[in-house]
Amino acid sequence: MTDFAVGEAVPAAQVPREPTARRFVGKVALVTGAARGQGRAEAVRLAAEGADIIAVDLDESLDTTSYPGPSYEDLAETVAQVERWDRRIVAVEADVRDLDALQDAVAEGVSTLGRLDVVIANAGAATAAHAWEISAEQWREAIDVNLTGAFHTAKAAVPVLLRQGTGGSIVFTSSVAGLRGAPFLAAYSAAKHGVVGFATALANELAPYRIRVNTVHPNGVDTELKVHELFALLEQHSFARPYYTGSLPDATSDSDDIAAAVAWIASDEARHVTGIQLPVDRGRLSR
Repeated sequence: MTDFAVGEAVPAAQVPREPTARRFVGKVALVTGAARGQGRAEAVRLAAEGADIIAVDLDESLDTTSYPGPSYEDLAETVAQVERWDRRIVAVEADVRDLDALQDAVAEGVSTLGRLDVVIANAGAATAAHAWEISAEQWREAIDVNLTGAFHTAKAAVPVLLRQGTGGSIVFTSSVAGLRGAPFLAAYSAAKHGVVGFATALANELAPYRIRVNTVHPNGVDTELKVHELFALLEQHSFARPYYTGSLPDATSDSDDIAAAVAWIASDEARHVTGIQLPVDRGRLSR
C-alpha cells in the first residue's frame, strides 16, 4: 500500500515497464492485497515473468481508513491483467485478519495450481493522527492488518513450502516507516517495525530449508490508497516533511517500481539474499 510523498513532481527518468526476464516459469506465487496498487502490480509482474498466481484480497472498506477498500471489480481486474500474460490465477476474497479464510485460500490455490514457491505478504492499511490521539480502534486495526495479517500469511504458507521441500521465497511489504519513526503514523510504524522483527526471525528459522525471507520498504507510492489526513497534518506541521522526502527528484514511486524490486528479491537471482531490509525509497534512508 502506501502513499506518503511530499513535494512537487518532476519528470521521471524513462525506464522500461515490460519485463524482459522469465524468472518465475513453472512457479506459483501467493500475493495478498492483490486487488489493486502494489499487490496488483506484483501479481502482474510475476505473471509476466512466468508465474501462476494465487491472489487474495478482501471486498470491503476498513472501519478506520479514509480511502475506500478494494472491491470485487478490483480483484477481477487483477485476474484479467494476469490472464493477459496467459497465466493461471486463483483469486479468492479473504481478509488477512482471518486465519481460517487465508488458510482456505492458500489450500484452494495450491490444489488448483499444484504448488507454492513465492509468498508476497503485501496487504496493509494506514491511518494518520498524532500518536496520543490514535483511537483504540485505529491502533487495533493497524496492528491486525499490517502485522497480524503478515503473521497469518506466513502461518498459512510456510507449512506448504516445508512440505514441498524445494525452498522458496517470502517477501513482506514493510515501509520506510518500518525502519524510521514516521510522524503521525505511530500505529502504522509500530506495525511495520514489527513486520521487520518477525521477518528476520523467520529468515533465521527457515534458512536451513532454503526458504529466504526479506522485507521491502517503499516510501511514497502513487496508488489510490491516499491517507488524506496525513497530508493535512503535514500541511500544519512543516517540521515533519523531511521524514517523507527522498533525495531523488521524483516525488513518488510507481507500483511498478516496487514490483520490480519484489520480483528481483523473490527470484533465484537473489538466492543468497535473506534477512535483509530492501529500501525502495528514492534515497529517503540515506539522508
